[in-house]
Amino acid sequence: MNLKMIASVGVLAVLGACANKPGSAPAGSNAGVPSDVRIVKSRDGRFDGEMVGTPSPSSKFARLQIGMQFNEVTKLIGGPTNMHTSETGKRWIPFYFGNDATRLQADYSGEGCLTFTGGSVFGGGTNELIRITADPSGAKCAD
Repeated sequence: MNLKMIASVGVLAVLGACANKPGSAPAGSNAGVPSDVRIVKSRDGRFDGEMVGTPSPSSKFARLQIGMQFNEVTKLIGGPTNMHTSETGKRWIPFYFGNDATRLQADYSGEGCLTFTGGSVFGGGTNELIRITADPSGAKCAD
């Protein structure tokens, strides 16, 4: 193989990685997923999210759905007790225009935590809910 062909294969591999939707897992793949994690379709069916634990019927989290936007969630259940952001590996993919280059975790005391996409490298994108962790102790929210 010549150098151009090797470079072309590398570019295609990177672009293929860019096609993933926020919070999506490979089709049919539950490898490495703990048993208390359920894969749940977003409310519009565009991607898969995760539900960790089961919120009690009286919990604020029982009213939420994967795919809701951050401002929609705060209007529905109020603001979080604490928030922090982190980068994902997608942050370093050249020409990645998706909204999952960073993550936003919103902690709710006595409820658990919510994980949202944090936007793109270029400042665009929305904060979509991709993981609901129903854990009143907050122990599962430490990651």
